[in-house]
Order: sequence, then structure tokens, then C-alpha cells
Amino acid sequence: MWESFSHDPRDPANAALRASDADRDVLHQLLAEAYADGRLDREEFDVRTSAVVAARTLGELPPLAEGLVATGTAVPALRPAGALSPAEVDAEAVEAWRADRREALWGFIGASAVTWTIWAVVMLGGFPWPLFVMVPAALNVLRTQFQRADIVAQKRRSIEKRERKALERRRDGDDGADTDEAADGDDA
Repeated sequence: MWESFSHDPRDPANAALRASDADRDVLHQLLAEAYADGRLDREEFDVRTSAVVAARTLGELPPLAEGLVATGTAVPALRPAGALSPAEVDAEAVEAWRADRREALWGFIGASAVTWTIWAVVMLGGFPWPLFVMVPAALNVLRTQFQRADIVAQKRRSIEKRERKALERRRDGDDGADTDEAADGDDA
């Protein structure tokens, strides 16, 4: 489960990083599965879910998974940054598309529920204006679903760019020390 986060929240170096919606979604899914399995009662599920929504940093997330998965110390990465295989890049791009699709669907459902509730309370039987909110939200869901290949390709390019930059930083960090020493020697 921990590999699903953007950065491992168990690592003290990542604890102060801001948690993303995708990070919170990982924990929401874990809590929902635990509740469905009967490992959490409704009250504890509600408390933990509220805490996930309120969490601002990655460091706040591991305690909310306590008792559901192993929360031991982070395992050091086996490979340095910038060393993803093509299959891992593809898997990450597809997962990013899935997150976009989930976000679009929940946006549609949330916006629809809120606007129809307001409509029902304020002007039941009047002009169905919530349709003006639902149509663009539904179009976004459809666009995300039907443009899967384009979105995954764009995500793949973004991930590859990130990986190239990580490799360059690592390489420049190694070469940078040599370059600085040579520059110091020239000034003398």
C-alpha cells in the first residue's frame, strides 16, 4: 500500500510534505476496505475518514492506517530516483489516468448531489438549473474516459521528463563537485 503514495509517508524526510488528494484517496480506499471487511466499526471509520480529510501533511497519514497495515519504518528505495523501467513508467501513467477518472467522476457526483439538493429545497418543481452544472461535469467524465490513450501518453511524457530531470540532478550532483574543484584550481 505504501508504494501507492507519491512519497512514502513513513519516511521522516517526507513527513512535512503536503499530502495530495491522491495520497488521501489511497488511505480512503484502505479505510473503506477495512470497514467492508469488518475490521473497523462505523464510528472508527467515520473518525479516521474525517482525520484523512483534515490531514495536511504526509506525516499525519500513517497513524490513520494503524492496525490495518504494517506501518513500520520506510524501506529504503532499491533504486535511485530516475531509474524507473518503461513498464513502471507505463503503470504509473495508467494509475495517474485512473486517479483523474476517479476525480472527474466524484466531481460529477458531488456537484450533482449538491445542486439537486439545493434545487429540491429552494425551488422544487421550478426550472431544473442543476442540469447546467451536470452537463459540463458529465462531459469531463466522458472526456477523461474516452481520451484515455491521449491522457496516458501525456502522463507518460510527464513522468519520463521527471525521471530525466532526476537523473540529470543526480549526475550533476556527482559531476558538480568535480567541476567546482576544477574551477577553484583555475582561480589560484
